[in-house]
Amino acid sequence: MTNTIQSRRYAIGLTALSALGRIVPHAPNFTPLGASCLFAGSRISGWMAYVLPLFVMLATDPFVGGYTQTSPFIYLAFMINVWIGRRIASQPTAMRVGGAAFLCSLQFFLISNFAVWFSGFVHGSSYYSHDLAGLLTCYTAAIPFFGRMLGGDLLFSALLFGAWSLLPRLVATGRTADA
Repeated sequence: MTNTIQSRRYAIGLTALSALGRIVPHAPNFTPLGASCLFAGSRISGWMAYVLPLFVMLATDPFVGGYTQTSPFIYLAFMINVWIGRRIASQPTAMRVGGAAFLCSLQFFLISNFAVWFSGFVHGSSYYSHDLAGLLTCYTAAIPFFGRMLGGDLLFSALLFGAWSLLPRLVATGRTADA
């Protein structure tokens, strides 16, 4: 996009709109939030790329289950998505976006489920045993959630990055029609 201010507004709007999709009824872990963080990292410059998704999570968490002992780990995982987005910012091809979305889902799976196991370990929960077997059981039980997360990250990344590439053409067509 040629107009930097307009580009920033579009990127912020797409990020906020997609991140707010987490409060719409959905299958567990099938939300646009991971893709939104990836997109923000790729398309929004500076600190705003991190702050916008973090603000959306803080604002919407009370509506989707509240804050838990694992919330800091969850926020960290989504901030890593933003960081991964930074790595593909110069050339967000379909393959790079797809690979980045997979990496985002994988790191979220590893961090969030470690947090579930660790919080039980720290707080004396007996849901998972406090050893390697318990950690592996925790990861195994979460595999269906990984599939949903991966599906959501791939789908919503394709939609966000696809919309981003179409926006300049749509705006140009709209201006031409108005002239």
